[in-house]
Formats: sequence, structure tokens, C-alpha cells
Amino acid sequence: MTTATLRELLSAGGPVLILLLLLSVYSISIILERFFRLRSAVSLSRKLITWSKHPLRSKNYQKVADACHKGEEKNIPAAAVLGKLVTNRHRPTEELEKMADSAIDWQISRLQRRLTVLGTLGSITPFIGLFGTVIGVMHAFKDLAANTAVAGGASVVAAGIAEALINTAAGLFVAIPAVIAYNYFLSKTNYFAKELENMADEFIYNSAAEEE
Repeated sequence: MTTATLRELLSAGGPVLILLLLLSVYSISIILERFFRLRSAVSLSRKLITWSKHPLRSKNYQKVADACHKGEEKNIPAAAVLGKLVTNRHRPTEELEKMADSAIDWQISRLQRRLTVLGTLGSITPFIGLFGTVIGVMHAFKDLAANTAVAGGASVVAAGIAEALINTAAGLFVAIPAVIAYNYFLSKTNYFAKELENMADEFIYNSAAEEE
């Protein structure tokens, strides 16, 4: 795409197209940031869960607590949940379950941070694009009314309408990746929440068995 063509598109789209381009950059930045954050959190959590199984069977709780403390400094979700359970392992089962649920909810909410922004962008950007197109079509028909006597006026206006549709395309360009990313991250975090719940349930069950 040449510089001249790009300028023509920006001119045809107007301020709405510029707004959509800015929203596109913002959306992509959120998607990338959340992707790498979630991938790191899930990968490190799974490694910690796997590693902790042996020392927990050996009742080496201090070793697990120290590892969880270091993991919390790196913002590893499993470290925050498991560390709280290990520290309070002598408490009643009901308290441990509530503690685990609260810790898991907090960690998942942190991983789902800014997902509402993606959902909102996926919902409103097609309408912003449509709004820009409507404005472009209105201008095109005004030009048609002012140039009805000019030969080729209709074809010129048709070209203007086609250019105005760039706003609709831009709106969809922003919305589609945002919606896909929103659903992907939501599904991924919900599945990860189940993994943390299974880890917590296993620890609580084993702790209750030891007390007996």
C-alpha cells in the first residue's frame, strides 16, 4: 500500500478511522500482555505443583513453604494458594476450603484483569465503524445532491461510499481479534482455576487424613 493510498483511506475514514486504529493498537497490546502473563503463570504453577508432590508426601512442609514464598515473589498463582494452605494446614477442613476458594478466586481475577476491556472493544467497535460509515454515506449523498447535473457524479459518489465502508471493515478488524482473545483467555483461566482447585482439594484431603 502506497503512502498516497493510505492517506486517501485515512481521509475517507476520517476521525472515526483514526480512533479505530488507536483502539486496534490498544487491543493488540492487551492481547499480547495477557497472553505472555497467562502462559508464564500457568507454566510456572504447573511446575510448582508437580515439584511439591514429593516433599508433601515426605511431610517436608517447610521446604514447600519456602518454595511457595519465593514463588509468590514471582507472582506464581499456585504458590500463593499452596503457600497459604501449607502455613494453615492445622486449621479445620472447612476453614482450609474457604481459604483455598478465596485465594483461587483472587488469583484468577488477577489473571482475568483487563479482559473486560477486550470484551467491550469486541462489542462496541463494529458500531463505531458503522457510525463512521453512516457519516461517510451522508456526506456522499450530500455531494450527490450538489452535483446531480455533473456527468459521472453518481459514480464519484459511489466511490465515496465504497471508501466510507472502510470504517465498517476497520471496526470488524478490531472486534474479531478482541472477541477471539476474550473467549480464549476466559476459557484458559477457568480451566486453570479447576487445576488449582484440584491441587487444593488434594492437599486438604491429605491433611485431613493425617489428622485422623
